Amino acid sequence: IIASDLTRRLIEERGEADWKSEFARFPRLFKDADSIPGLTWPTLSFASSLSLNLGNRDVRIMHLGRGHTMGDAVVWVPDAGVMYSGDLVESKSACYCGDAHLGDWPRALNRIGAFRPSALMPGRGDAVIGSSAVMEALDHTEAFITTLRDTAADCVASGMGIKDTFLAVKSVMDPLFGDYAIHDHCLPFNVARAYDEAHGLDMPQVWTAERDRDLWDALHGLVAEPGAASEDAEIAEAGNVDDDVLEEVVQSAEEQAATSEKQDTSDKVREPENA
Repeated sequence: IIASDLTRRLIEERGEADWKSEFARFPRLFKDADSIPGLTWPTLSFASSLSLNLGNRDVRIMHLGRGHTMGDAVVWVPDAGVMYSGDLVESKSACYCGDAHLGDWPRALNRIGAFRPSALMPGRGDAVIGSSAVMEALDHTEAFITTLRDTAADCVASGMGIKDTFLAVKSVMDPLFGDYAIHDHCLPFNVARAYDEAHGLDMPQVWTAERDRDLWDALHGLVAEPGAASEDAEIAEAGNVDDDVLEEVVQSAEEQAATSEKQDTSDKVREPENA
């Protein structure tokens, strides 16, 4: 069982809390939960990369920077031109961003693109075959991430609380990504993380079952909205936001998305292969 050193650290810091949160979210996936022998730990971890010889094939396992989490690993099979990206890339599926680093994620995607894979196995969705299809999957994932990040940032800059930020982001992302698998499920957690990051919180908050319930209550107006957990951030108070402000944020995000969609992918800067 191989993982990056940073993933090992995540397991140490928040593995138990995350397990309990996932159990509360998906009880149907945890039949006979008492029989589960605890967290899964790596038997081998690495700092930045690890090369393995499988007899007639070399593979390289790499950490390309923060993205879906701070410790994502990809597997590169050089002789086949195949990249296993994990949840750094999704194919026609929503990204789960509850533990993400949205500002860094596009750089990790660029580094994957620098290898020019001829095929890619995403974290969710069908295998992506062909270089152009791989680049398209990278671009779609980046569009998902940047639309979420930038719309939430605009909302925070306009003084919106978490509930109005969620509604604004939803109104922008539903038309673009509403048919993606698990989009509706991921959206509250995605917005919560984007909201925190816009407030300057670099490390994602630990997800607990209690935090899940607090977010649900805040989005449904059952409690006063919790602020982002940042000592230096000025948290907006919950309340109604002027309709003109909300419309301006949504229009700005839609314009950004339209501009990004029209951009020729051949003009995009990709980091060199040895990045």
